Amino acid sequence: MMTEIATLGEFGLIDHLTEGLKMQNASTLRGVGDDCAVLQYSTDPADNRRVLVTTDMLMEGIHFDLTYTPLKHLGYKAAMVNLSDVYAMNGTPRQLLVSLAVGRRFKLEHVEELYAGIRLACERHGVDIVGGDTTSSLTGLAISITCIGEAKAEDIVYRSGAKDTDLLCVSGNLGAAYLGLQLMEREKRIFESQKGNAETAAQPDFAGREYLIERFLKPEARRDVIEHLREAGIHPTSMMDISDGLSSEAMHICKQSHTGCRIYEERIPIDYQTAVAAEEFNMNVYTAALNGGEDYELLFTVPLTGHERVSQIEGVKVIGHMTKPELGNKLVTRDGNEFDLKAQGWNPLAE
Repeated sequence: MMTEIATLGEFGLIDHLTEGLKMQNASTLRGVGDDCAVLQYSTDPADNRRVLVTTDMLMEGIHFDLTYTPLKHLGYKAAMVNLSDVYAMNGTPRQLLVSLAVGRRFKLEHVEELYAGIRLACERHGVDIVGGDTTSSLTGLAISITCIGEAKAEDIVYRSGAKDTDLLCVSGNLGAAYLGLQLMEREKRIFESQKGNAETAAQPDFAGREYLIERFLKPEARRDVIEHLREAGIHPTSMMDISDGLSSEAMHICKQSHTGCRIYEERIPIDYQTAVAAEEFNMNVYTAALNGGEDYELLFTVPLTGHERVSQIEGVKVIGHMTKPELGNKLVTRDGNEFDLKAQGWNPLAE
């Protein structure tokens, strides 16, 4: 009997396919398991620079819907999610390779608009577009981007360095991108129900929801947070970006670092627009923050001794702490109850 890929999930599939892989090149310092692979090509022992490499693929109908996603925003986001991976390793992105598979319904002007978004993201972060590939597609638009970055060996932060008693911190606020998606999907359903009736078709009204739409369509990689940490003299013990939801990412850090964690519900940062929209959708706002994903904020740990310094960084909040692994991964509610964290984020391999 054949196994359905969806039963493994994205990370289960990666673990299954890469189990037992042995690196054959001395230049491969770190492979699967972090936001980036880490490579070293210099043979000079005094050269402590390392190369960081990450790649992401976005498929139309799976990762984005062109009904409500402008092509320029899509290009910007496609680049940003890769830059975010490099920042999550405490590195600096330098080059980008862009590969596109384009269907016949797309014209030159469409591809130019997509590329304009990619170029804008690269210009803002000082990244060079150095190559890629293009081909035709029978199933819609596909975007594959590879980002190359660099960092000093001693500056790189992996997912595996957290220690019990470390503080668990997050940048920005969470859940906004997920609520932005819910708004767009709702307006799409309304639009489709009114097709063929142009006189009564209602125009989407996003007044008071602009922040949520922007967080979903145009995320920003948190280079500023990395810079603030360096200025404060703080070197995180572990770090990753939040693409699949706070629960999932916290559990990744716990798994790689062989720790448990406690996340305090009342400390999870929520924007006002996110809270209002969650109530409108009759949704628990903390469920959106824990499982929604696509926030591209940074989740990281610092030693307990860094509490005062990290608390003074604008836009960073301590939301919990690491524990011994036998204590498990828990969410502590406002009334003091503890529940197991569960990775309930979106599974791109499910139908």
